[in-house]
Amino acid sequence: MTKLWFTFALRTNQAECIVLGCLPNYVLIQKNFMNQPRQIRILTGKDVKTALPMPKAIEVMRLAFGQLSSGNVTMPLRTRVSAEKGDILLMSAWLHQSQDLGVKIVSIFKDNPNVGLPTVTASVIALDPQTGMPKALIEGESLTAIRTGATGGLSAEILARHDAKTVALFGAGVQARAQLEGLMAVRAIKQVNLIDLSQSAAEKLAREVSTWVNAPHIQLDLRPDQAVRDADVVITATTSMTPVFNGENLKPGTHITGVGSFTAQMQEVDETTVRRARIVVDSKEACLSEAGDIIIPNATIDAELGEIINGTKPGRQSDHEITFFKTVGVAAEDASAASAILREAEKLDLGTVIAVN
Repeated sequence: MTKLWFTFALRTNQAECIVLGCLPNYVLIQKNFMNQPRQIRILTGKDVKTALPMPKAIEVMRLAFGQLSSGNVTMPLRTRVSAEKGDILLMSAWLHQSQDLGVKIVSIFKDNPNVGLPTVTASVIALDPQTGMPKALIEGESLTAIRTGATGGLSAEILARHDAKTVALFGAGVQARAQLEGLMAVRAIKQVNLIDLSQSAAEKLAREVSTWVNAPHIQLDLRPDQAVRDADVVITATTSMTPVFNGENLKPGTHITGVGSFTAQMQEVDETTVRRARIVVDSKEACLSEAGDIIIPNATIDAELGEIINGTKPGRQSDHEITFFKTVGVAAEDASAASAILREAEKLDLGTVIAVN
């Protein structure tokens, strides 16, 4: 009965309520509703890693991209706001089917290292889809790394040859690490040819990977052409403005995952690769707006990853086909990952819950 009165009161103006004698009920219900405790769960990077291990993250991304390519996601392109000292990027999405609603805020302030802070920071807010109330504030760098690594792993599961064992990994940062973890969740990788401008960064990542279960052998002293020539999978996770390898060196059947370039001017992957490969993307709209790897050579996109997941486009079509998956990252990944993290955090009682009213 209370629910009926509440619904009626919301749809009836105050004058009508007075005539009908429902105003006391409306006021009482409104008061009770407004006094409900409002809480938000604060989740750290450690909480994120506990709540969303890579295999689970891959399944979350599978569902997200399936919805995206079937038109079941409301998601504007990212918005950039330039402040005096830096920029912020706003990314939001509503996934209709899985009921995931979230917003990510990315801050890029180049002078931050001068005061002991990272240049890039991120926070993700998971929202209640019924009320719009914030349910969780989640450390965004860890979430972004895991969801991006999971997307790369998902692309390899769908597009890389099943017998892929050797990867050429360009980059040794957070994204490179996450991409390797995602790949190793779906393929039995035995050899990693690691290329990075910073020898110390490459050595640091190699030491960490050596402690993983089923750790692959890490090769650090190869030239880019050597690293690519032997590879079944190539991953680019750098900030390079220009191509990091020559596509002529790719052997038939190679799968490439491009992660690093995120503006129309950046191009990690050369036009030779684009010409030789079948191109799959996370989002056609996003890549045609933000991916220099696609924009500069005016490349033809064959499919979105979600179209292959949904069965409307084919996956790998032969062992000789070269495939190139380009991702710039979309808000649907963040919203779906945030919801999954929140659900698990509630089960495991992770993080810190605070009252906000």
